[in-house]
Amino acid sequence: MKGTTEAKDKFALYHALKQDGSTVIYAEEVKEKEGFSIDQFMPFVGGIKMHDKIIFAKNLSKMIDAGLPVTRGLSILERQSKGQLKKVLTGLIDSLSKGNTLSDSMKNYPAVFSTLFISMVRAGEESGNLSSALQNVGQQMEKSYQLNKKIKGALMYPTIIISLMIVIGVLMMVYMVPTLTETFVGLGIKLPLSTRVIIAISNFLKSYFALVMVGALISALLIFFGFRTARGKRLADTIILHTPVISEIVKQINSARTARTLSSLLSSGVDIVVAMGVTRDVLQNSYYKAVLEKTQNTIQKGEQISVVFSENSKLYPLFVAEMVSVGEETGKIGEMLLSVATFYEDEVDQKTKDLSSIIEPVLMILIGVAVGVFALSMLGPTYSLADAL
Repeated sequence: MKGTTEAKDKFALYHALKQDGSTVIYAEEVKEKEGFSIDQFMPFVGGIKMHDKIIFAKNLSKMIDAGLPVTRGLSILERQSKGQLKKVLTGLIDSLSKGNTLSDSMKNYPAVFSTLFISMVRAGEESGNLSSALQNVGQQMEKSYQLNKKIKGALMYPTIIISLMIVIGVLMMVYMVPTLTETFVGLGIKLPLSTRVIIAISNFLKSYFALVMVGALISALLIFFGFRTARGKRLADTIILHTPVISEIVKQINSARTARTLSSLLSSGVDIVVAMGVTRDVLQNSYYKAVLEKTQNTIQKGEQISVVFSENSKLYPLFVAEMVSVGEETGKIGEMLLSVATFYEDEVDQKTKDLSSIIEPVLMILIGVAVGVFALSMLGPTYSLADAL
């Protein structure tokens, strides 16, 4: 016989046909002809939400814990998934069918699975407790996701308000101020300095609006790409760590991330030197990366980790060093780090709420000052002229 049928892989095909009493002599994969697709040029560039990755890790953990093989669990998840995640799961199943481990298969998708994710899965495979490792990585990602969500939520309101203020200000300068300027020129009245400054800005924006917009766009791009360089990143990190109020929150965020990531890795059985390297890659701030790199060297020399944390008390609070020291003495460093992470996550949660409460009145004052200066500058001369008449 000759024909075409669907199967997960060649092994599944052979097994299905054998049950029907047939023997496979030759089998070849047939791919459907497709038209133009962006996926052909951008395969697996990401596009998978963090929430979906968390659900994937937790669900696969529960399936393995229930006794299902990894390939069976992935197959079930693949049938329930859509888009890029479905393609990634199909690729993982195919790689596993060729004899690769799950962690090695995940390396084919670096835009989807982080170094942290792969390291914890590999540790789970080596220790024979993959279910627990997946559960730990799911919890770690969830905590990190919630932390980022709270920070973005606290910054969303001021960002929107300031953006609207800039847009409204530019529109008033381009459309409203020129009308008032023509009135002032026609009446020939003497204008105060603040009014002349606003009129000069308005004339410049109106005459060179396109140039100003292009310049603003180029400046934004230069700043964006400049801060992505090593020197620019260092400068941005320095500014953030020396900004009042913000610096304290940044220190607590990095302390929480360091503690939770290390705790998750150590609890999954990852070697402490490797765990430090993975944690360093998870952190974004260059100063904290340098501390963890130094900690790696300290561990390799046989010295205590807590010493490095205590020497960098300007970045990590002394509480971190003390808890790590207790963990080293008791042999429960993973549990101590988890306590540190929980403590600072709660602190960041409260600080972001307090920050939102502080930002609102500050923004109201800024808006009031801006409106007041504009009103006095533009309407003041009109009222003076009315009084004179």
